[in-house]
Amino acid sequence: MSSKGSILFLLHAHLPYINHPEHADFLEENWFFEGVVETYIPLISVLERLVRDGIRPGIAISISPTLGAMLENEHLENKLRRYIDDRLELIEKELVRVENDPVVSKTVRLYAQLYGEAAEMIRKYSGDLITPLKQLQHAGNIEIITTSATHAVLPMLAHPEALRAQISAAADDYLDRFNTKAEGFWLPECAYDPRLQTYLKLSGFKYLFTESHAVNLSDGAPKNGVHVSYRTPNGINIFARDADSSREVWSAKFGYPGDPAYREFYRDMGYDADYDYIKPYLNAGGARRSLGLKYHRITGEVDLAKKLYYDPDEAMAVVERHAADFLDRRMRQVEEIYSAKGIRPVIVGCYDAELFGHWWFEGPAFLESVLRKIRQDRLPLQFVTPGEYLNSCPEPVELNPQISSWGENGYFDPWVNETNDSIYPKVLDVTDRMIGTANRFRSQDLPSVTLRALNQAAREVLLAQSSDWPFLMYIGSHAQYAAERVDVHTTNAARLLSEVLEKRIDEKALVELEKKNNLFHRLDFRLFASVSKF
Repeated sequence: MSSKGSILFLLHAHLPYINHPEHADFLEENWFFEGVVETYIPLISVLERLVRDGIRPGIAISISPTLGAMLENEHLENKLRRYIDDRLELIEKELVRVENDPVVSKTVRLYAQLYGEAAEMIRKYSGDLITPLKQLQHAGNIEIITTSATHAVLPMLAHPEALRAQISAAADDYLDRFNTKAEGFWLPECAYDPRLQTYLKLSGFKYLFTESHAVNLSDGAPKNGVHVSYRTPNGINIFARDADSSREVWSAKFGYPGDPAYREFYRDMGYDADYDYIKPYLNAGGARRSLGLKYHRITGEVDLAKKLYYDPDEAMAVVERHAADFLDRRMRQVEEIYSAKGIRPVIVGCYDAELFGHWWFEGPAFLESVLRKIRQDRLPLQFVTPGEYLNSCPEPVELNPQISSWGENGYFDPWVNETNDSIYPKVLDVTDRMIGTANRFRSQDLPSVTLRALNQAAREVLLAQSSDWPFLMYIGSHAQYAAERVDVHTTNAARLLSEVLEKRIDEKALVELEKKNNLFHRLDFRLFASVSKF
């Protein structure tokens, strides 16, 4: 059946770079372990099942360089294995504890399957979860793109040299990891300003994603809105997010994830269970924390203490209804656009990958159901990757997108406000020093230790520019840790640059930094050098 329109799904997978090999157990590293078990492995499993059954997923996934580096980190891999083993041990105890409770037992068995599949996939791929993603891309089943080196909100970088460094380092990192050049670029937080065109083009990127008002508020508002691609004056293709399909999948208040039958994220046995019973599974300090075993459903607008028990079978029945509803809405949306404007629209849905599984436990099942139903019901819709769409679409209209983001209020409020503005003088100062030092040494034949120190300083500057630190400070979650990370990276960079200038590099301290913040292996500090002008 011919298609009247296309759906383009982009799942943006990102976590800040958190690696503390000096600690056997570090609280914030749990973000990574939870992401792997609850999101990344379930999504890989969904994609592999679909391909096995002859269904091509046709989605795009953005993997941030920081997440990619963590997925390839041996220390984190060993800690991840211990994390999964600990959960499997606790689940075994839970199966015995609740064996006479058929309602809770069903959920415990679900967790046994989840963590068991995680252990099996890690064993199957020897801990390397990049491999199955590469295989899926190589076979043409998905398209993988990248984002800025440390997920910096690019319009907030005052120095053009910093923009180039964030974008160029990401392009090099992708080439190293996936053995091919990246064609697409996910703008962190969909944050756009016109300066980015130049540096994205220089690094060879062919397309990017923006928020809807970047297109809708552009000069001479385009008649086809966000339902076709556009092209910047220098030839980079633009996809803009569709608000309707995004809200339905994203919003816990107005969308599917808030259904009363779905699992409640905020109630966890780490806070409910007897302390002595769960103490072996807490961190070294013994403070209660989330353990990932959640036995209650959203229920409705009631206190956490009044949440009802979760029923996996009921939740999966709701998933099927929601998948059918999503496709029905897309069919009507496509039909309306097709009839009114005479175009075959592309509906662009952009989501944080961590929504699927971690925040919305049933999210991977929803995605799988949507992809299967299109095939089973022979719907006149198709999932396309960005590259496929661009190869078959009419010549895009030229357009200058407007400054924008998908953050609160549509611009940059979450990343610069009274909760986090104190970090920016430090970041700006050390970036300026990095640029000046790169200009000074760019053409010199340097001793190995000096080159290493400058390259490590460049890593520290990139890490200080991460969007995660001001955002965590803004929402008040792990705010002290976030502020400390900015202090640590700016201090590290400043010290290394001073040591280079004073010719007194502390090589022992440098080795420790290279072990801890060991991403961007081919990074050359000269990325921060200014472009020569004649």
